[in-house]
Amino acid sequence: MPRQSAWKILRGGSDTPLREVDRVAEARQLEPRDRGLLRRIIGTEVRRRGTLRAMVAASTNRKPSADLAAHLRIAMVQLFFLDGVPDHASVSETVRAATNTLGTSKGSFLNGVLRNLLRARRGGHGGDPRCDIPGRPWHFEEPVFRDPAEHPFLWAEDAYSMPASVLKRWAKRHGEETALELARTFIDEPALSLRVLRGERDPILAELIALEVTARPVGERFIVASSSDTRAVITSAPFTEGRITIQGQTAHAAAQLVGASEGERVLDLCAAPGGKSLALAETGATVIAADISARRLARLPSATARLAPSGSVQAVAADGAGAFTAESFDAVLADVPCSNSGVFGARPGARWRFGPTSLRDLAVVQARLLAEAASRVRPGGRLVYSTCSLEPEENEQRVAAFLAGTPGWELSAEQPALPVAPGEDGPVDGGYAARLERHP
Repeated sequence: MPRQSAWKILRGGSDTPLREVDRVAEARQLEPRDRGLLRRIIGTEVRRRGTLRAMVAASTNRKPSADLAAHLRIAMVQLFFLDGVPDHASVSETVRAATNTLGTSKGSFLNGVLRNLLRARRGGHGGDPRCDIPGRPWHFEEPVFRDPAEHPFLWAEDAYSMPASVLKRWAKRHGEETALELARTFIDEPALSLRVLRGERDPILAELIALEVTARPVGERFIVASSSDTRAVITSAPFTEGRITIQGQTAHAAAQLVGASEGERVLDLCAAPGGKSLALAETGATVIAADISARRLARLPSATARLAPSGSVQAVAADGAGAFTAESFDAVLADVPCSNSGVFGARPGARWRFGPTSLRDLAVVQARLLAEAASRVRPGGRLVYSTCSLEPEENEQRVAAFLAGTPGWELSAEQPALPVAPGEDGPVDGGYAARLERHP
């Protein structure tokens, strides 16, 4: 029963519930269809958690227990955000799951709340932001979300499921309008960004469109496709033949900033799953791809074989740069662990983990990896520090602190990037990269 499995995952308290899906599905031997529904329920609950919390609060007279609220959110996911799941099945199966786990009285209570919600649900949008569900064809007659005129960030936490604390940070740096636009952009799963490796972009685009993939060109060597067409893309001839690969424009720009060339020896730190390593190897450089996760690195050989870059890639399981000789690389790319705030659309769970404590913990790791990476660069060599974060503490301030405390280095380039809204030209991934050069 996928709904009961979803409830157990949510009540398990994991910071990364999507990672629990495969484990639970395997343990319960769920059929592919049920496994898919479980993943959709959990993924949508994480992505729309703020909206679901507001809907739970508006539809109950008293605050329900955490156990009951989890069942309510699971039901609301199906009724308001999943197409193709009949309302009667959503209600009856979720009520059954609540009855099995919490008892008959809680199942009856849940049934009543859901029936009332269905009666209150209206098609389309009514024009009141307190009532309309962004990105979905539904609204309520009575307000569910807080008033944007009084509390724009609290409204966005309800409507866009982006924590108000994050929005306030973004507004200070980019302005309120951009902060709210970022929140709106991160509601949905981002488009699939495809980089063209070999051949001309437009004929490849035509091949994908012929397969009924919704796709369009972006920039000179990129194509963006609908995330719903991921399976069609990865089974297509352009992908299996190594003519395209999945990679964001901002991520690729970080690899390009290294300026690797044929014959050079380059270290890619925190490399898994290896997209930047392969981009570096295309230049003819010899690339050492290091990562603490041997499991994630295990995907790299098959990707190397498919893409067949002109250079070579050697995968090494290592925590940081400690396993490598000092000053032994022409260049190092340090794509460090970060808050993921530039890719909250692709990694929606990260927004709910974001906060001062997580930033402090990450700062320790980032400073260590940056220092280790710098120590492996030969005199006259280059170091690129990159993140998929939008936060200055992880980006500009981290680089400035390194330069202030490490003589013999200078900043030669910085590339901050904001993700663009769906349908606009530009990167689907946000982030930052800086190139540092070591004096000879």
